[in-house]
Order: sequence, then C-alpha cells, then structure tokens
Amino acid sequence: MTYPFTPDVFAKDKAETLAAQRGLHLTYQQQWDFLQSTESMDLQAAPGSGKTSLISLKLTLLAQGWTSTTRGICVLSHTNTAKDEITHRLADTPAGRRLMGFPHFIGTIQAFVNTFLALPALRSKHIETQAVEDGTYEEAALRLLDNHPAYLRLKAYAGRRHDGRDLVARAHYVCDAGQLTVTGPAGPLPFKSSSPSGQQLNRLKKHLTGQGFFRYSDMFAIAEYHLLHHPDIAHAIAHRFPFVLLDEMQDTSDLQQHLLDQVFGRAGNVVQRVGDVNQGIFTDRASVTVRPSAFPLPSAAELPVSRRFGTQIAGLASQLTVHRRQTIDGAGPQGTVALLLFDDDSVTDVVPAFERLAQETVPDHLLAATPPRVLAARLTPGTAKAFPQSLSCYLPGFIAAPGTQSTHELITAVRAARTHLATGDRHTATAQAWDAVRRVSRRSLESALPAMLRIERGAASAGLQMRLLLHDLLTADIDDPSEWNTLAGRLREVLPHLAGAPLYDPDRLDDVLRYIPLPTGQAVGGTVKAVSVASSIQRAKGETHAATLVLECLDSRGRKYDVCEALALVAQSKGVADAPLTLRKAAQLLFVGITRPTHLLVLAAHRTRVEPYLGTLAARGWLIRSVPAQR
Repeated sequence: MTYPFTPDVFAKDKAETLAAQRGLHLTYQQQWDFLQSTESMDLQAAPGSGKTSLISLKLTLLAQGWTSTTRGICVLSHTNTAKDEITHRLADTPAGRRLMGFPHFIGTIQAFVNTFLALPALRSKHIETQAVEDGTYEEAALRLLDNHPAYLRLKAYAGRRHDGRDLVARAHYVCDAGQLTVTGPAGPLPFKSSSPSGQQLNRLKKHLTGQGFFRYSDMFAIAEYHLLHHPDIAHAIAHRFPFVLLDEMQDTSDLQQHLLDQVFGRAGNVVQRVGDVNQGIFTDRASVTVRPSAFPLPSAAELPVSRRFGTQIAGLASQLTVHRRQTIDGAGPQGTVALLLFDDDSVTDVVPAFERLAQETVPDHLLAATPPRVLAARLTPGTAKAFPQSLSCYLPGFIAAPGTQSTHELITAVRAARTHLATGDRHTATAQAWDAVRRVSRRSLESALPAMLRIERGAASAGLQMRLLLHDLLTADIDDPSEWNTLAGRLREVLPHLAGAPLYDPDRLDDVLRYIPLPTGQAVGGTVKAVSVASSIQRAKGETHAATLVLECLDSRGRKYDVCEALALVAQSKGVADAPLTLRKAAQLLFVGITRPTHLLVLAAHRTRVEPYLGTLAARGWLIRSVPAQR
C-alpha cells in the first residue's frame, strides 16, 4: 500500500531537529518506535510520558512530508481540551498549521461523527440542526412536555414516577435491528412503545427531531443508521483519511469504538491509537463486554517512562494500575510523597496543613506558576451518616473550581469559543459563538434562528448587523463590564429584527446575557502564600500540578473510604486487579489524582483507619504528619 507522504518523512535528523526546537528529548527507544512507525499500532502511554508532545511532533513531521491535496490526516480525541492541546502545539510551524484545514481533520470523535455522518444524514431529511447538547435538549423536551397538549398522558405518567421527568428529558435514539428506536437513560423504556405513554414519547422525540434538537448520543445512533443503509460512505471516508491518529483512546465508549471500527476497521488505513487505559475514568469496562478491537490491543507498545514525577510517585502509581499492569519509570523530579493524618475534630484543618507543607517543600516559583491543587473523588456528601464523605466536608462552603461555570450564560460560551482563535481556527470560533447566540435566543423567541449560512448579508439588514456583532463578540474586550453590556444591548436590539418577531420574555434573555467576571480561582485556607484550588479528580485529568492533595472520600455505597482501602492494598503489596469492583473503580480514580503532581503528592486519611499501615508506608520513605486541630 502506497501512502501520500515522502519516504523520509520520519528521518532521524528531521525528527531530532524539530524536537530540539520544541525542547523535546528523544532519549528512549519507545519514543522512536512510535514516532517512526507507519503501520497501525496501539501505544499504552504512562502519565507524564509526553505523549501529547510526541503526537504533535509526529503530526508535524507527517505534515511536512504530506503529498496529497485531496486526502488527509484524521486526528481524533475524546475531549476538546485534548484536541486544543494538539492544535496549540501544531501551530508553531507552517506545516502544522496546514493540518487545521482541508483535506485534514482534527477534532473530537463526536465532531467527526457529526461532520461526516450524522449531520449529512439529517440534511438529507431536510432537518436543520438547532442544538446538539444534552442540557439544551433536556430543556426543550421538558418545555414541550409541560406546555404542549399532545403530551398530557405522558406528562401525567411522568408525574407519577420519581424518575418520570428524567425519563422524558434523557430519552435517546439507538440503532436497533436497522431502525432508530427510542430508549430510556438506563435502557429499555418502562412501558411498551404501543402504549399511550410510549406513543406520546415517540411523538415527542420526533417533534424535537423535526425542530433540530438532539442529545450527543442521538448523533451516534443516527450515524450508525446512516452507515447501515449507505455502506459506501464508510469506504469514502476511509479513502479520504488514509492516516488516522486517535488520542485519549482509553475514554472511547463502546458505541464510539463500534463506529470507528465500521469506518476505519478494514485493511488499507494506518490507524494509530494512543492513550492510558489505566486513566479510563469516563468509560465503564466492567459493565460491558469489551470489544476485541478495544484499546489497548494485547500487542500494544508501551511508553512507561514519566518525566512528570520521580520514583516515589511512580512506585505508588504502578501499584494502582487497574486495567493493564504497568511498571512506571519515574524520570522526573524526585519529589515527596506525604500522608496527612486527621482526626474527627481536625477535618477542616487538612487543607491548611497541606498548604503549609507545600510552602515548605515546593519552590516558590513553581507554586506561583501552578497553585497547589486539592482533589477529591466526590464534591458533595450523600445520605450516609459517616463523616467526612466528600470535598465539601473538608471545605465547608466549597465553590467549584474555575472552568465549571455553565455555558448557558452567553459570556461563558463566547469565552470558550474565543479559545479557538489562539490556534487560528476562526471558523470553529465563529460557529460556536453563533451556536451560543442561537441557544440563548430560544429563551425569548418563539422561532429558532437560522443556520449561519442562511443569515442575509445585505446592507443595513439585520443579518449584517448580527454578523458584525459576532465579529465584535470574538474580538472585543468582553472581560470589560461596560464593553460586554454594550454588546449585550446590541444583541437585544437585533434579535427581534432577525427573527421577525418580538421578544416574548425579555427577562429570561437578560438572565443569560448578564456580565460574569472571569473566575479567579478558589482560595482555601487563605492564611499562607500557597493558596489552593479545589476540584474533583475527574476535572483534573490531563493536568500537571506542582503539589497535589488527594482527600479521602466515602464510596458511592457509603461503606468504604477510597484512600484507606487503596493504602491497605499498597502496604500489603496486594494486586489491585484482583480487588472487588468498587475498590478497583476507586483505585482507578485515585490513580488519576496521584499522577498529577511533579514535586509533592499528599494523601489525607483518618488516623484510625490507616494506623495499621503507617510503619510500612514510612519505610517506603513517605513523610507522615498529623493534622492538629486549630480551634
């Protein structure tokens, strides 16, 4: 098979020159094996192994030697964050920037499925998409349920069940036996599709489909249906993208994997997949039958060297590799692993104690650049009586960390859209900004705004005013309150003219147009220079910290404490792969948390629960301190 790139595309001298320009050290054979491979392969990469830098280096080299103007490279990731990290690194060379346009594609798996399968399928049915977003869909579904007389029977049924409204809001399509059918959030519906409630739910779903409202999962079902009835599309896409690179493969769902297999699963494409299965916290491998093609294949190459942390953290992390046993080689700063012991009366003193320890052990310039992070598996407590249970038990009055604001407010959505401008992707920035405007406008307009391409451009037209406003939303200083309020005022004025109808509830629109200051981070403790930022472990995935505290939390069943149970396994040198399912899930989440820091990892646990293991942990070189009550 001949591929459209030059034979010397991954030549050692070219790779070394580009790597030196980016400050990347290619000192391990595993790096070269992946970098120079032109065959399909899987790479199981340890946390901090520099996989994103390696991926970006490979893509840049490939772009420099790419010879086709009609066939391209397809780069897929699970999240926009991972995609943005890749495009940011590619933007430093002209060749890398070429990958951001035709014939290439860089985006999430969701965006790929939407662009090449689901949206064309909908357009073929003359359906104009208004929103592909779970929250927006749920609002539209419940609004229809509450206000439309055609769904009175379904509304009455939903009112009698504790999860009835959730059933309506989260109903989604699946492709079953070659047909699109409606199912509930947890599987089969609690009634027959031929029952009055079943018929009304199907009609409500079709009503929303006709209006252009979809859940994320709907698009995968529509894509699967489209592929099933038009199999030649898969051949066309596979031909368009002879080289495919997938990042963060551990978070790919079974449905996503199924679609990717249908498109790229045949001979003729180079498909290279990179990830860390031990960080796969967004998929549940225990609840589904794992596909033979699931990442990583038994033959997967490994990149076990971490430059993020040293041997202490690497040794602990290696013992908590749940899905694929991996001995991580810590080649970064040696750092410190510490254990903070608290009692019932010193729970709220744990974070200040961590901040003092960070001040003692981590260089000031690192703390100034990356504030200490406080992580927990749970943010809020459940119904159990045990204490502490969650992050908010340690930090009463906890407020979510920066970045967790809802994008229902226009300014937050526009800020997110503007991040694409940093990589020169004005098309995506404009599309996301317009989607945000369409979304907020539905609060006060009876009819939906048209797609961007259908907005008129005539002089003095409302369409031209909106296009100019979109430009200003993406370029003006929206963090200045007066500037933002001016832009919001212009939007209030142009919306009725663009829609051809007055605003029926201006107050609801004002609620989402209000100015919101940039989040500055959450101060905890507040009495020392090293001020922490708190969040869930899930939110910290992919981050690198100078100092990280992982707080002990109660599991979802209200029976076991995650840090204590994990430390028991570590101290007794027991394999986590053989532990009960709930403990394996807890260990997998802790694995993500403990592999974030470079210099200081701190675990917090109740003294009485971990006392039997203190001697063993101290013998490993851990720093063990008690947390005194400050009251």
